[in-house]
Amino acid sequence: MRSAREKYDFLIVGGGIFGIYAALYLSKSGLRTCIVEKEKELLKKASIVNQARLHSGYHYPRSVATALMSDDNKARFTADHQQFINFEFEKYYAIDRFGSFTDHLQFERFCEFIEIKCEPVLRHPLFNYHRLEALYSTVEYTFDPILIAEHYRQQLKAHAGNIEVQLYSQVGRAEARGDVWAIELRNLESGRQQEVEARQVINATYAGSNAINRLFGLRDIDLMHEISEMAFVTSPQVKNIGLTVMDGQFGSIMPYGLSEMLSLSSVAYTHHKVSYDNLPTFDCQALNPECRPDFPSICSPCPARPRSNYRKMIGQIKHYFADEVEFHYFTSMYTIKSKLKANYIDDGRPTEISVLNENPRFYCIFAGKINSIYEVEKVVTV
Repeated sequence: MRSAREKYDFLIVGGGIFGIYAALYLSKSGLRTCIVEKEKELLKKASIVNQARLHSGYHYPRSVATALMSDDNKARFTADHQQFINFEFEKYYAIDRFGSFTDHLQFERFCEFIEIKCEPVLRHPLFNYHRLEALYSTVEYTFDPILIAEHYRQQLKAHAGNIEVQLYSQVGRAEARGDVWAIELRNLESGRQQEVEARQVINATYAGSNAINRLFGLRDIDLMHEISEMAFVTSPQVKNIGLTVMDGQFGSIMPYGLSEMLSLSSVAYTHHKVSYDNLPTFDCQALNPECRPDFPSICSPCPARPRSNYRKMIGQIKHYFADEVEFHYFTSMYTIKSKLKANYIDDGRPTEISVLNENPRFYCIFAGKINSIYEVEKVVTV
């Protein structure tokens, strides 16, 4: 790190997709921005450990607000990232005969209300109708998280004149001095410290949101957290098919972007551990000193990560397919998934961008859906 004090228009804490998009957006206005990321690489957590679903709204029959926001942003995200999106597969939603929070009539009314395609499929040779109350042909795509991550890394290089990236670094302390933030940054490899100034700060750390808010002396947002597993499988029969079973303790399988793999998730088996603290607090952190509630680490390479539930996930999804359909396990990735406590009941995933301090300005971006990256443009003052 350089020893001289640096001055920025914006300091962004968190090098995931939301932090990077915010920096690129600000760069287009000629603003000087610094991204601070505590990992050694960008885009290594929730940005890539997800089902890669480009939400069209279907997933949220109990949260119309989330459904509408997903659909509103879909067209723009698709246009901006079309080379990284898989358009070439059949996507189905289904209602389980047992235990669903939503029946087929409610799902049809919901889709009609938000004006998305929902066509009943009365026969299909690959599905098990003894377990399905209803099956629908829908329109939903997947994006390729690995390719998008590389795309945004290249975009940062192209804007290097306005955007500085400090990897393997953390905020040591911060305070308001008049109309600017004075922030101490510490490099985790060398231990060197540097004080910088920023007119505004954006907290885009997702699971780490409250740890950063507290460093700046600001309030928590009410969160809960889950250590989640995304399993990856292959199937010779359904490699170009996606199925999501609604609505409750069910699951989903979809092509993982443009790869040859299918991402597999389960409401019952994907989430291994739950923390209702505002900081992500888990018992496995006692086994890994590099991961703390105020400093969560990457879960996939962690030796203390939970044992895989892939067998249970495959067993569950097989209930909905014909007997001849095969699934072959490849690998799993893990991350901390966070959501607002207020959405625990309806399972909504709204994007919330809070202004926690006016002068100097401090924003906290909390979002879990990639196609809501544009919401930052509506709130952040340039």
